[in-house]
Amino acid sequence: MNLKPVLSLGSISLLLTTPSFGSDNNHSPAMSEGNATLIGRAILPAATFADGTTSGTKIGKGPINYVSIPFVNKQPVQGFSAVLDNGNGSFLVMSDNGFGSKGNSADYHLRAYTIRPDFKTKTGGTGTIAVESFIELRDPNKLVPFAITNHFTNERVLTGADFDIESFQKAPDGTFWFGDEFGPFLLHTNAQGVLLAPPIPLPDFDNPGKDIRSPQNPFNRQPAQSFRAKGSGGFEGMAITPDGKTLIPLLEKPLRGGENNILLMHEFDIASQTYTSVRYKYPLDARGKSVGDFVLFAPDKGLVIERDNSQGQMNGFKMIYKVTLNGDGELVDKTPVANLLKIADPNGISEGDFGDIGIGETFGFPFVTIEDVVVLGNHQIGVLNDNNYPFSIGRHVGSRQPDDNEFIIIELEGDVLQ
Repeated sequence: MNLKPVLSLGSISLLLTTPSFGSDNNHSPAMSEGNATLIGRAILPAATFADGTTSGTKIGKGPINYVSIPFVNKQPVQGFSAVLDNGNGSFLVMSDNGFGSKGNSADYHLRAYTIRPDFKTKTGGTGTIAVESFIELRDPNKLVPFAITNHFTNERVLTGADFDIESFQKAPDGTFWFGDEFGPFLLHTNAQGVLLAPPIPLPDFDNPGKDIRSPQNPFNRQPAQSFRAKGSGGFEGMAITPDGKTLIPLLEKPLRGGENNILLMHEFDIASQTYTSVRYKYPLDARGKSVGDFVLFAPDKGLVIERDNSQGQMNGFKMIYKVTLNGDGELVDKTPVANLLKIADPNGISEGDFGDIGIGETFGFPFVTIEDVVVLGNHQIGVLNDNNYPFSIGRHVGSRQPDDNEFIIIELEGDVLQ
């Protein structure tokens, strides 16, 4: 594919392998405050685009935060809601539905991009990100059982008005599974993004014979059924077990009529492509409004990003928890491992423009939506934000410029990833 990133930050340096970052055991006082140290950072500028049809025609009259709209003959590379490590220095990052709602994202194509960061570290690196290629979700075999935006085209490219994909995992056979927020549905595609089966709904095990549906579910009136998932409350994070046999999607918000501040995780058996009825309960912190991502690094242990709705504030709530899955129907155990607003930067890796928030000895990720975490080693994880281009301003508060896509590597204290 011919991709066209614009406004790049200097020259792009390509890596052949995922970088190995040295540990610094001389932790500063800020380290003990936040339990994490910044060891790498790379930035993909907000105004980065790929080839495609015109997009952004439904998001209002421009400019928005100094951004001219629509985006003529191009698609923004933005809104990263999931990340997978390719193991060769590159990563797959998945964009969500585009511009934030079903009504304004019909011209945003659902894609996963291959990116290659050259992290700035204490020993060097440009801090830039190259965009190499993408796969585009589509349904040429007409498996989606309801009308989609590109219903009468041959390729039937899927858009942000059809699904709001928020998570994905790669199965051992090379196919992809996507967690959708509108249904909520699971989507199964081949390695090229072609849908392999109809969208799989989430059974409501508390009400046999019914599904859990969001307000955006296209089947809400067929048959008549009240929706239990809240708006933007469908699947957000989705883990896969290390053996590649089971998916565990996590709902973003509590169900209507469910337990207060409890999010449900459901087990899904990949071989039979059915839910097992096993559920786990994730308790939100009193400050938490939703989760951003969920991954497993062991059969029963993983990481969850939890957040409030603040942006541009260093006193908000943006936390990564280590979780341990217990028995069916039981609460998971939670241990905080990284406060994303109190990350030590003793090596001066972070830098920004005048008026930027969260830059300096105590580095922060003051974004409203932080939706990507990937385990890179026994002590290191990668975290990315969803920049909601062109709307969100969490970093560039002084200049009122839209957020970039930032990819940071942080080192955690202790053996929390074991």
